[in-house]
Amino acid sequence: MSRVDTAWLRMDNDVNLMIIVGVWLLQPQVAYETLCERVDEKLLKYERFRQKVVRDATGAAHWVADESFDIHHHVVREKLARKKGQSEREALQARVGALASTPLDPARPLWQFHLIENYEGGSALIARVHHCIGDGIALISVMMTITDGGSDPPRRRRRDAGGDADDGADWLSDAVLKPLGGLSAKAAGAVEASVARALEALADPQQGIAEAIGRARMVAKVMGDVGAMALMADDSPTLLKGAPSGAKRVAWGEPVPLEQVKWIGKALGCSINDVLLASVAGAIGDWLRSQGDDPAGKEIRAMVPVNLRPLDEAWKLGNRFGLAPLVLPIGIDNPVERVYAVRARMNALKTSYQPLLAFAVLAVAGQCPQPVQDAILGLFAKKATAVMTNVPGPAVPLQFCGSTLRQTMFWVPASGDIGVGVSILSYGGGVQFGLITDEALCAEPQQIVDCFEPEFEKLLLLAMMLPWGEPG
Repeated sequence: MSRVDTAWLRMDNDVNLMIIVGVWLLQPQVAYETLCERVDEKLLKYERFRQKVVRDATGAAHWVADESFDIHHHVVREKLARKKGQSEREALQARVGALASTPLDPARPLWQFHLIENYEGGSALIARVHHCIGDGIALISVMMTITDGGSDPPRRRRRDAGGDADDGADWLSDAVLKPLGGLSAKAAGAVEASVARALEALADPQQGIAEAIGRARMVAKVMGDVGAMALMADDSPTLLKGAPSGAKRVAWGEPVPLEQVKWIGKALGCSINDVLLASVAGAIGDWLRSQGDDPAGKEIRAMVPVNLRPLDEAWKLGNRFGLAPLVLPIGIDNPVERVYAVRARMNALKTSYQPLLAFAVLAVAGQCPQPVQDAILGLFAKKATAVMTNVPGPAVPLQFCGSTLRQTMFWVPASGDIGVGVSILSYGGGVQFGLITDEALCAEPQQIVDCFEPEFEKLLLLAMMLPWGEPG
């Protein structure tokens, strides 16, 4: 197992499990036997889903085939339990929250599907996959292949000396070296060689840690963002920052039309991401205000995953992303001012090397003793209130086992004592906002989700009032 994947494996703690959780809402119903057949036919062609994790005497982790693999341990049939007065949606959200707090069996491959055959006239499929198997981009690629008409993964190349074919550093070297093209030829040659050697050391689990750290010093000089990350101030105190309990709650909203998001972006000269993130910041600020926690003058930091791999290599699984700290201006009440504040911060991150540095930190942490890893990664948690991800999905609705995937949502795990995970997903012409929170910090995340659409509507109304185009 690569160093970075090992870091994610060991990141589970008493209050946060590194499990990516997703929900598919299907119409009409999908039978349990049909789902098992599809998983066997498609998903299990990815070897990783037949492999369990075994640790050796040194603490290193390895992927090993599960000789006693049984699909029925991983595809589970459930009946949704509803409390008195609870809607089907509320009952499903409660079940997803409970599963997000439930560890996967470490003696088996670290994934599970839970099928609720009868849900709102169709079916609901809850997926749980440990982060060490792959990041969000990789897992969305996998899920696409198991839909109707999905293609099988390409055949893997195996190393002669063992290990995964994607443990090399070529992709990461490209990610760093290409931005260095503006340097003089002589300087670029020297820097590129040093960066490439450092990245190879960080990505290869067989390299010695001392050598990796020594070469990483050169990377740090090139990146220039080490100090910025180390000296980041702690987040503003809010109700969402505190000691989590480990009990999770999830919520999601109905999609808003993607075309409307584009209209707002065009009118304000901003990206789709700027519009959505500003609406999220507004929703959080509104909720805090309703709880008596005035957000005026406050900002919170969200760690945003940044993809570091070509999308055509997502099928290789594993984790290939960095983390960028995005400051959300929750204290700005004016929605347009808030959008522009988000745009300025996103533009600054686009030229930052911080995501690559975060990847290097994870690589180093994955080789350190567990207490050292916990201390390193604890620094990230102290600086942030939330983890936030924004993933573009298919533009048209997908089919799965003959049924239509009418709605989908997923939630990212948080590390350390971070208690909030924000998910934005575009699918089938719509964009929706999902939230996972720790019960001790926010027991009713639906209240925050319900604030999202009013914030979005404010921007839409203002955008429609602006002049469009030049007069003829």
